[in-house]
Amino acid sequence: MFERRSGVLLHISSLPSEFGIGDLGPSAYRFVDFLNAAKQSFWQVLPLNPTDLMFGNSPYSSISAFATNNLLISPEILVDEGWLKKEDLSSKPSFPKGKVDYPVVINWKQEIFDIAYQRFRRNFIKPVDYLRFCKDNKGWLDDFSLFVILKSCFSNKAWNEWPDDIKYRQKQAIDKYIKKYVSDIEKVKFLQYSFFKQWFSLKKYCQNKGVRLIGDMPIYVSFDSVDVWTHPDIFKLDENEDPIFVAGVPPDYFSETGQRWGNPVYNWDRLKEQRYSWWLDRIRHNLKFFDILRIDHFRGLIAFWQIPAQEDTAVNGQWVGVPYDDFFTCLCSEFPDKPIIAEDLGIITKDVEEAMKRYGFPGMKVLLFAFNGDMQTHPYLPHNYTPDCVVYTGTHDNNTAKGWFLNEATQQEKENFFSYIGTRCSVDEVPWKLIELAMRSPANLAVIPVQDLLGLGAEYRMNTPGTTKDNWQWQLEEEHVRDDIINRLGKLTVETGRSIFQ
Repeated sequence: MFERRSGVLLHISSLPSEFGIGDLGPSAYRFVDFLNAAKQSFWQVLPLNPTDLMFGNSPYSSISAFATNNLLISPEILVDEGWLKKEDLSSKPSFPKGKVDYPVVINWKQEIFDIAYQRFRRNFIKPVDYLRFCKDNKGWLDDFSLFVILKSCFSNKAWNEWPDDIKYRQKQAIDKYIKKYVSDIEKVKFLQYSFFKQWFSLKKYCQNKGVRLIGDMPIYVSFDSVDVWTHPDIFKLDENEDPIFVAGVPPDYFSETGQRWGNPVYNWDRLKEQRYSWWLDRIRHNLKFFDILRIDHFRGLIAFWQIPAQEDTAVNGQWVGVPYDDFFTCLCSEFPDKPIIAEDLGIITKDVEEAMKRYGFPGMKVLLFAFNGDMQTHPYLPHNYTPDCVVYTGTHDNNTAKGWFLNEATQQEKENFFSYIGTRCSVDEVPWKLIELAMRSPANLAVIPVQDLLGLGAEYRMNTPGTTKDNWQWQLEEEHVRDDIINRLGKLTVETGRSIFQ
């Protein structure tokens, strides 16, 4: 991780696909070939957890911190494995180009998953690797599978609105529902097995092509999740299992009322008593999928803003400290290579900076934020970087570089940008000028969103924080990726000493 390398940011759902959403099929393998041809060492994706229409399809809001997203399963690979036939895919709707229509995708994939599972179910002898998968993942898979079915049983109500016997996980109630819904539960497991099998095949292909994977892990989990249902003691809940406090961030320059996210906050005293077993299990699980893990809102592992649950805004919250020295000591003992990137964007206090330095967690630099202050001291300008950081032109939460320059950058920021690169340039060249800054910087790792490599505008951005419409839908089109992009990126990668393929 601390060698000089570079990579590309693109979520799986944004891969090109004729099936309405990017998946783990042929286009994922073609993207790895693109990375290899462009001499890239890393592919960064967003969280792989299940998404939900209710939460705007955000991969950062999920019913499980351990399960994976069925929508990313490749129908073509299910055909290759015999669970589907080619004619089963002929019923696919006319999906829009360049944009994921989640309701249509969900309905159609549920149909073909039903067909695939019925074929799987007719197998008298279950595949050995399926049985091994269920055994190896029993610690989270059994509860998740039951949780999914119970949500359906109880009209999608939150788990703390279920009947008391199952809400409080009484053994007799759990046994009753498992017996009643044995086939439905097995279908959930079959789909998780299918995702795992497809993912680890892709991961092996990445390894063979010299590409490592960077994942993303939200710090918090959703209240209505299997994680809170099965581990209520590690969250601050009352006797009715309702949150006492919720997470967010305090008022600042951007918002006079702060941000109230609504996730339950952790009971770190209880986590400490358990030697942080849930957290370590979660990180260990993620590191099966990824070589490196980015932890979102890392500063919440030092101290977090806790808001009384009855409050409508974040104004009346307070900072609460975390026993981070003890936690990080456990974490580093368990994972001595420390394959973690700390998302440290925003207002970061000295204690966070000191903890990151002491434990060796590299932070992030975002070039789109670099031109709005003092051009000598700004921490996001490359001349102020130390090697132990990761530089991005932008992230999934930012506009594209072109969109930023056209729609968001002030005239002063534009002048600062031109001054810093030493020349004026056209709008079309702005993304590549930023890419060159990132690649030539001292940062050991440079990660570029695909949209910036392709010079795409604001209409191609992935997410606009604080909004609920048109997010997480962007999809790459095959024709966007041209040979001249591959050649230009590969040449720059070699020039800047970031290629393992020299």
